[in-house]
Amino acid sequence: MCLAVPGRVLSTAEVDGTVMAEVDFGGVHKEVCLQYIPDVTVGEYVIVHVGFAIQRLDERSALDTLADFERLGILAEEFGDGFERAAQQGASPEGADR
Repeated sequence: MCLAVPGRVLSTAEVDGTVMAEVDFGGVHKEVCLQYIPDVTVGEYVIVHVGFAIQRLDERSALDTLADFERLGILAEEFGDGFERAAQQGASPEGADR
């Protein structure tokens, strides 16, 4: 299965003429291409599919989606424990005001 997963942009940079970002997926950091949405800023959430940010997402929706994926067992199956922390943040009451 190939999921589109929400993550938070930590930094952006141009690499060989391509806009890239370091994105945090619950403690797992990946380099992601921003060519489809190059004006994304640090701190925003994006949906990433096969290494490309394809859409912006508000924080609440991102955390809720990660929590849903965790409840379904998808994150552990696909990505391991690194995504569990982000999913738990979305499921916790204190995450509601983020």
